[in-house]
Amino acid sequence: MSSSPRLLRAEATLLADTLVEKRLAACVQILPEIHSTYLWQGKIEREPEILILVKTVRARFAQLESEVRALHSYQTPQIVAVPMNECSQPYLEWLIAGTRPAE
Repeated sequence: MSSSPRLLRAEATLLADTLVEKRLAACVQILPEIHSTYLWQGKIEREPEILILVKTVRARFAQLESEVRALHSYQTPQIVAVPMNECSQPYLEWLIAGTRPAE
């Protein structure tokens, strides 16, 4: 059940645009097509995928996760938070401003 690169890119773009528009993310980076091998329902699967990196704050994670689940075609999309141990102050201020709910 392979998806075409065009469909993968379209879904990644939809996710990116929606998350930034709703201010659930300050930035979304869409990486080139990758190839994944994984177990799914007892079978080894090999599929092309598009990886996106989403820049957000902890306070917006639950809403972001809900939005990704609603839009993503996978039953179990990978949604992983990586803690930020260090960050430049200007970037942190930009990140907070970019994820502040619109008034």
